[in-house]
Amino acid sequence: MKFKAERSALLKALAHVQSVVEKRNTIPILANVLITVEAGQLSLAATDMEIALVEGVAATTAGEGTTTAPAMTLYEIARKLPESAEIEFEHAGGEAQLSLRAGRYSTSLMTLSADDFPAMLAGTLPHHFSLSALALRGLIDRTRFAISSEETRYYLNGIYLHVLEREGVRVLRAVATDGHRLARVEEPAPEGLGAMPGVIIPRKTVNELRKLLDETSGEVSVALSDTRIQFQVDGITLTSKLIDGTFPEYERVIPRDNDKILRVGKKDFAEAVDRVAAISFDRARPVKLSLARDLLVLSASSPEQGTATEELDAEHVKYESGPLEIGFQARYLTDITDQIAGDVELCFADGASPTIIRDAADTSALYVLMPMRV
Repeated sequence: MKFKAERSALLKALAHVQSVVEKRNTIPILANVLITVEAGQLSLAATDMEIALVEGVAATTAGEGTTTAPAMTLYEIARKLPESAEIEFEHAGGEAQLSLRAGRYSTSLMTLSADDFPAMLAGTLPHHFSLSALALRGLIDRTRFAISSEETRYYLNGIYLHVLEREGVRVLRAVATDGHRLARVEEPAPEGLGAMPGVIIPRKTVNELRKLLDETSGEVSVALSDTRIQFQVDGITLTSKLIDGTFPEYERVIPRDNDKILRVGKKDFAEAVDRVAAISFDRARPVKLSLARDLLVLSASSPEQGTATEELDAEHVKYESGPLEIGFQARYLTDITDQIAGDVELCFADGASPTIIRDAADTSALYVLMPMRV
């Protein structure tokens, strides 16, 4: 097997595949990238047994073959070569080393048999649809911050993607929650969804997909079953197992009677939260919101540092209900306001109940945040 590839094209593909490789694994072959030349095409593949990524690379090939080599080592070599370098590879087959040359640089890498490389995630994927990269980015960016990192509640360790009908219109909805906050975002349902099952996409898969979406503006092809999901993006195929669990009935935690409504400019509110929270290095400490008619006072305190307050008046705030005090973790507040483009609308029941937060100009996203005792 012999092939040549431009450093830029190879580096881009290696960046994708080495990201999938599990850094702390006890199975040596999982640290390697599968290199295949077949029918004049070069492809690179990696898997951690949960996610598999395959990417084609533009190359000049001579002879077919397959082998595996250390993914991180290949990536580091390609990264440190000159930008204009053309990299030549040669492998004699079997357990022979993989030779690599670029200009006056050369190296030989240990290989492991391609026969030991695990079979890529396969199986029938009966449900197919396409979604724009922009829409998919929106679903991910506005929900993934709420994914739980608590491994014992594994069914919360991803984004729940499902189809439903709302006000006579079918929508594709993404939901994530960690028990303290919930994010629910919708896009119009694309054609072809049919009876798509609700699926939980794991956090790592979400993060790997999001990186790929930064590099495209076109359509993303999605195929899935009850146990697997596959995304095809610009010649890259990302396949993943789904979380085998039942996502909670999240609609039951979304309040229905929060009739005390605060409307505040996003920039003013986010910056005020950030300033008063700066009094404490412990970002888990609460910021207190004290509300009166067309007045919002934000405050925070720290036993070590002191106190901080900031007022936003009628120029920035609209609030017409009775006095209210409520506290939230500052980081949770800013995670949500970061996803909002227009004015922030907060809907309260009282100082101890979950609060709804949304973009006043965008009904496609809704957030729920649990208060903290202040």
